[in-house]
Amino acid sequence: MKNILITGCNGQLGNEMRLQAQGHPEFEFFFTDVKELDITDEKAVETFIASHAIDCVVNCAAYTAVDKAEADEALCDKLNHVAPGYLARAIGRQGGCMVHVSTDYVFDGTAHIPYRENDATCPATVYGRTKLAGEEAVMKECPRAAIVRTAWLYSTFGNNFVKTMLRLGREKERLGVIFDQIGTPTYARDLATAIFAMLSQGITPGIYHFSNEGVISWYDFTKAIHRIAGIGNCKVNPLHTEEYPTPAARPHYSVLDKTKIKETYHIEIPYWEDSLAECIALLEQA
Repeated sequence: MKNILITGCNGQLGNEMRLQAQGHPEFEFFFTDVKELDITDEKAVETFIASHAIDCVVNCAAYTAVDKAEADEALCDKLNHVAPGYLARAIGRQGGCMVHVSTDYVFDGTAHIPYRENDATCPATVYGRTKLAGEEAVMKECPRAAIVRTAWLYSTFGNNFVKTMLRLGREKERLGVIFDQIGTPTYARDLATAIFAMLSQGITPGIYHFSNEGVISWYDFTKAIHRIAGIGNCKVNPLHTEEYPTPAARPHYSVLDKTKIKETYHIEIPYWEDSLAECIALLEQA
């Protein structure tokens, strides 16, 4: 495996992949976003993968506006379901492999113990349904595909919960944040590190879960963000989910069991608060 296509390179994960690629001279990387390659164009995908002799696709592209998706199902499905199928079919024909990034939203969030890869899926949103359909398309079209489900992604790039809470914490005297939705934040840099471990060791097909270690609510996450950043003048109040209605239902529990990816690729996953501190330190330097 030498030539690697990374789609969605301007997103949170794509940017982190681009940064870490500098430390992997054994690979030739092709970074694309919609301007370089429209992954919803099947012919363009086939041509790009064949003409650049791509050995592996890492699909970081997705429609991630969870609430907007409820009213924009056609585009959401195109990006999250149809396009990954095109990528998988094209690389599958080349005999190559694929890493496709998916989400905790393929579950309905009603569990009380961490979700394993073989637990029954039951998406409750348009976003979740299209991402699950994308997983199925990828697995069908590319025998050497690995699906990596993640959750609560943030980074120094783009818009995300950490950046929003930092800004609001400095702008407002009071803030209400959901306390009854439980999960684990994922620092995109740590996810990128895990994906590079997969690429370096060779893709073992299947579904994997990845987030940082630990369990927390959005409320506690916000309190930690403010504490680490030294924000002390904003009072954060806990809210019930019903006090903050959204078009798309949010999972009450989306903790992922990461045993499989740790054992398969022999990786250690950082604790969420350690990674959060690293990210905030980088943001403060910017």
